[in-house]
Amino acid sequence: MRHIISPTDLTVSELTDLLNLAEKIIQNPKKYSEVCRGKKLATLFYEPSTRTRLSFEAAMLNLGGNILGFSSADTSSAAKGESVADTIRVISSYADICAMRHPKEGAPYVASLYSSIPVINAGDGGHNHPTQTFTDLLTIKNLKGRLDHLTVGFCGDLKFGRTVHSLIYALSRYSSIKFVLISPEELRIPTYIKKELLEANDIPFEEVRVLEKAIPKLDILYMTRVQRERFFNEEDYIRLKDTYILNSRKMSLAKEDMLVLHPLPRVNEIATEVDDDPRAVYFKQAEYGVYVRMALIMKLLEVDLC
Repeated sequence: MRHIISPTDLTVSELTDLLNLAEKIIQNPKKYSEVCRGKKLATLFYEPSTRTRLSFEAAMLNLGGNILGFSSADTSSAAKGESVADTIRVISSYADICAMRHPKEGAPYVASLYSSIPVINAGDGGHNHPTQTFTDLLTIKNLKGRLDHLTVGFCGDLKFGRTVHSLIYALSRYSSIKFVLISPEELRIPTYIKKELLEANDIPFEEVRVLEKAIPKLDILYMTRVQRERFFNEEDYIRLKDTYILNSRKMSLAKEDMLVLHPLPRVNEIATEVDDDPRAVYFKQAEYGVYVRMALIMKLLEVDLC
């Protein structure tokens, strides 16, 4: 039995196998439509979600399995004070695999310590979001043809953005990767990521404040929203929420083959006029999320890969 709590829980070789399987599913989804028949996925979402929860559920249904779970903490016994440890002990008797989202960092890891079924971290606070990272990597690999020799820009909330943190850790394992970190001072990438990962491993990066100056050099632009739910006061959120808005004028400064990714949901940070630009691939990215989660479920359950 294995858990996925961090994007680096898979080796680069294992990650390559996962992405290759996801690509095989894209090419022939019917081939995999019965491989999880009789298996159950529990989705334990203590925090709101659209894409992650529904894509996990769609993934299991596409594999011929079944789903159960809850979509908010107040519809579970957490509202009565039940601990994560007790919840997962019970769910282990009902399901074969579990996807958990929780607002507290480390909660899925705690669950993994008490679980007798595989636990997948579906996002914990501002910490990690490994399956979004696998989705991002599949998107880049499929559309750019590689995961190395890239200049990747992250724009917006780099302080609280768990998707940003996860993807930086994952991409740092590939060769000739450079990061451009675009944010206001208040939302800069956490110091521990800079010191313990980027600087410690001599991975080139630069921090900038102006998107227009950074965008011409990028192969990938990863936009993020400023997350209202991570702020302790409304004034700071309002002051920072519209710091970066990607529009057609700014896109005209970018390379012809630059890709724009976004983990969604979008608020104001990408103007709808950008949606028609062929470089805007965030809705395709969301579609890929189903395939990569199908592949991950199969790997963790060790089902017949046909």
